[in-house]
Amino acid sequence: MYCDRCGEPAAQGDHAACRAARELEPPRYCAHCRRRMIVQVTPLGWTARCAEHGALDAASGPAAS
Repeated sequence: MYCDRCGEPAAQGDHAACRAARELEPPRYCAHCRRRMIVQVTPLGWTARCAEHGALDAASGPAAS
């Protein structure tokens, strides 16, 4: 698994800054394959889509990291 904020392996390093940013910003990387996602932010929320694993939205929350 990978960090959905920085794209690095979730088990390596300190991801405290990534966890803090998750409350304010959508994920940028797919937590399953580390691909950069297509992210769209609107006044009502956000959507993020991985070419391999599909879409997330603000209601479903960020992918597990």
